[in-house]
Amino acid sequence: RPRHPGTRTMLPLLLLLLATAHSLADKRYVPTLATSPLGGLKTTSTFVLEQPRCAFTKVQSDAVIWLVVAIPEAVANFSNSVGPGTPERAFQGFPASTHAYMTLNTTLRNYPCPKPPGEITVLRVGSETSCATDETRPTCNGPLLGPGPYRVKFLALNGSKPVAETAWSKPITLKT
Repeated sequence: RPRHPGTRTMLPLLLLLLATAHSLADKRYVPTLATSPLGGLKTTSTFVLEQPRCAFTKVQSDAVIWLVVAIPEAVANFSNSVGPGTPERAFQGFPASTHAYMTLNTTLRNYPCPKPPGEITVLRVGSETSCATDETRPTCNGPLLGPGPYRVKFLALNGSKPVAETAWSKPITLKT
């Protein structure tokens, strides 16, 4: 029997508060378009993002970081529990039947913090043409089919469990 009345109900509330606070802390990083002097930062089917350097400092090194690309209408109802490579997250159905897909998976080792001096640290979204119609490659980084707008975030998974995420980017519209 607990010493203080209400102790049993207090612990779940504290755990919920801790989980909520942790989730908010993960969302401080907002993905942004690259500001590199390179050309072609936005084309008719691609855009270039800054890599999420130092965005996942509290995540285990074996976690896999995914880029989520979505149409704006999918952001409010996006579920982190639907994993990459599933029919609900396959590039080949985007944006008609799949409103968000996951691509460009890597580990934290490829996003060292801080950024090494002189290194170009960008990601080109939409650059793989060879897998665009290949349904055996549902995490394809295929060309985007229209001007958008699109929104992106980074999601860290440990196995199939979401462990951290960034905020969603502002809407990104491609050239027409």
